[in-house]
Amino acid sequence: MASKITKQQVVHVAELAKLEFSKDELGEFTTQLGSIIDMFEDLTEEHTEGVEPMTSATDRVNAMREDKAVKAPKEEVDALLKNAPDEDGGYIRVPVIIDESEDGE
Repeated sequence: MASKITKQQVVHVAELAKLEFSKDELGEFTTQLGSIIDMFEDLTEEHTEGVEPMTSATDRVNAMREDKAVKAPKEEVDALLKNAPDEDGGYIRVPVIIDESEDGE
């Protein structure tokens, strides 16, 4: 089964993900992505009627609890913020990682 993935498609997806590839890497990733798509196409040909969906690879069960916010004691917050490089109003200030203003749109 030959994949229909083109280098242009890989370049487009890479641009969306803000990735850059060399020409050698582009060829390699195009081939790899094509192989992955081929594997998924092979799976669509498998007879799965009546097969129970798998929700976990193991029989282990996660211990779940209600997710609720709990305010930490002031001493713990102060100790944490004391080690933070920058703080603003009780929050740790971090540098911007994704700047959407770069999109130019």
